[in-house]
Amino acid sequence: MRVSFDLDDTLFVSPDNFKTEQELRFPFNKIYKERLRLGTIALMQYMKEEGIEVWIYTTSFRSKNYIKKLFRCYGIKIDAVVNGERHAQEVQGNKTEAMPSKYPSKYRIDLHIDDDISVAQNGRTYGFKVFLVGQQDDDWVEKIRREIDRLI
Repeated sequence: MRVSFDLDDTLFVSPDNFKTEQELRFPFNKIYKERLRLGTIALMQYMKEEGIEVWIYTTSFRSKNYIKKLFRCYGIKIDAVVNGERHAQEVQGNKTEAMPSKYPSKYRIDLHIDDDISVAQNGRTYGFKVFLVGQQDDDWVEKIRREIDRLI
């Protein structure tokens, strides 16, 4: 199974509005300023233990190496990254019609986790599964685990 996560407002959240994982130690906290939603580390460790591939699918143009190294600082190995640049090349390409901002089925992703309702609407239109996360929710990890179990 392959599961992807959006970054901004899904995994990368503001500590003003969300419970977050501990800030990285110096000097890594100066390089990687983003804060992870509380539960991200445990969820991804669980997924790795279950043999589930963990992908990042973001519209941001952060580099693949930046993203992978950030998660590595938290002890998480990301299997693959689709960033804005990769998506533009491989999904949009030379197509004249506008493609959706994310297209997980192109990469055989079984479930995509996002905060954007338009991504969920595109999922219904283009035939890919999206699980929406929103504001602070202490049960978000358990809800995703149940959805993964349901799909397995």
